[in-house]
Amino acid sequence: MPTILMKLGWRFYFYPNEGNEPMHIHCKHGEKQCKIWLYPEEFEIELAHHYQMNNRDLKIVKKIVYENFDYIESEWRKYHGND
Repeated sequence: MPTILMKLGWRFYFYPNEGNEPMHIHCKHGEKQCKIWLYPEEFEIELAHHYQMNNRDLKIVKKIVYENFDYIESEWRKYHGND
């Protein structure tokens, strides 16, 4: 599971066997975790699911993803190839 980013205690990573799914990033901080779909054409994100996260956590993670959107997209393409 390559970690591509660490911010404010949040780990952002991919699973190696998920290249057949649409572009997304997993986020984890302790027991808190979520999966976020990325839509590069629209520069949009969508929460796929979350566990043990409150609204503040979700806001923080979404902000980090938006601030690093291009980097996350680039790393996804490097790791999984173009989708």
